[in-house]
Amino acid sequence: MRLDLTHNEKRRRTAMRTAFLLFSSIFYMANSYAQADAVGRFQKDSLIRVDNCPELGFYHDYYLFIPAGVKLNQRTFLLVEPNNTGRISDSSEVHDEQARFLASRSSVGNNISTELRLPFLVPVFPRPASKPNTYTHALDRDVMEETEPSLRRLDQQLVHMIQHAIKRLSTMQIDAENEVLMSGFSASATFTNRFAFLHPELIRALAIGGFNGTLMLPLSNFEGKPLNYPLGISDFKDLFTKNADTATFRQIPQFIYMGELDENDAVQFEDAYSQQERDLINSVFGPSVSQRFPRYQEIYIERGINATFKTFKDVGHWTTSEMNLQVILFFRDHIKY
Repeated sequence: MRLDLTHNEKRRRTAMRTAFLLFSSIFYMANSYAQADAVGRFQKDSLIRVDNCPELGFYHDYYLFIPAGVKLNQRTFLLVEPNNTGRISDSSEVHDEQARFLASRSSVGNNISTELRLPFLVPVFPRPASKPNTYTHALDRDVMEETEPSLRRLDQQLVHMIQHAIKRLSTMQIDAENEVLMSGFSASATFTNRFAFLHPELIRALAIGGFNGTLMLPLSNFEGKPLNYPLGISDFKDLFTKNADTATFRQIPQFIYMGELDENDAVQFEDAYSQQERDLINSVFGPSVSQRFPRYQEIYIERGINATFKTFKDVGHWTTSEMNLQVILFFRDHIKY
């Protein structure tokens, strides 16, 4: 009897969830049309929280910000920026609050979205205190070896979110391309850099900054040292059951920037890198951000990666209006048809 009641309860809750999602979709569609002006543009900013959907491949919510001025029935691009709470917490509310702030307030991503009139997706990935070395917001190796369904392959979960968001936008008469733009700063820059190796075919262009001066390389080894993920691609096929598509990665237009005074260095902390990774980076590429960044620039240029590098004077581990402007101009030049 108790099993039957549990089964019925599950069916009831599933039905209620389906009805709620359908109602939400209809509501947001109607609301979107109501916000369109006479020439087919959104009249005011809209922030939509989309519930997780494990059956579609993502176990966490995401935010979809649609700025005023987005044109309807015209080709556009979805901008994506991974969330970065900046600390560990087992509270989902903590990560949700930071993701909502990133999506809707004066972040780099929100500035890009607002100025270029692009829809903007921010996932609400957790960074659990119960697993302090699983640096989800940087997509580190621990994440890729994670077996817990909700934390497993966050890169693929983000891909499913992107696909879901593009379909949802289409119901609002917003015609987003399958390729996306990606932005990131600090840990989210590292996430974006690594995500681009995993799914280069999905990215139209990307911009990253404040990333500890350390980039993933399209190399299996360097100076006789094997480069496993996330340093390079030596064990890429073992981890991801596919070869690294370095040819497509090289073609992605990239704007890679750092502050001249930025010495925020995640390399030296165990939650971001293992001791073996740390020793290799420090000995081969340099023990400080300012030493490493020029080395990685040289390697990217030598390997024919389509990257533009920029160092901003008198800037530490923060963003400025000048940085935001340069990123906006970069993306503007790569969304022209």
